[in-house]
Amino acid sequence: QVQLVESGGGLVQAGDSLRLSCAASGRTFSSFAMGWFRQAPGKEREFVARITWGGVYTYYADSVKGRFTISRDNAKNTVYLQMNSLTPEDTAVYYCAADKDRRNIVVVVSFADYDYWGQGTQVTVSS
Repeated sequence: QVQLVESGGGLVQAGDSLRLSCAASGRTFSSFAMGWFRQAPGKEREFVARITWGGVYTYYADSVKGRFTISRDNAKNTVYLQMNSLTPEDTAVYYCAADKDRRNIVVVVSFADYDYWGQGTQVTVSS
């Protein structure tokens, strides 16, 4: 079992940056691939970014490519999402998620393929 706790959300202006963190409990964190998703009001949860278990491979949604960077520190049981050049369209609740079965697969974008979820952190970008 893995528990995930996100932090780092907040209210920022367009063009600003934020770094989200997701701290995981449990000794198996380093064996999981990790992902970030987001959900805006009235919209479905959408994939944002993914990183494989060793941190070598990453994958991004087209909407954030070039602006967001996912990384992880397995020694700290933490995954990060650095978000730059934020726009109001990035406003959402951001969730981190762990995938225990496909740790070496780079492209996994369905939320159904992730096994553990955090409670989410709100990111609001004003224009």
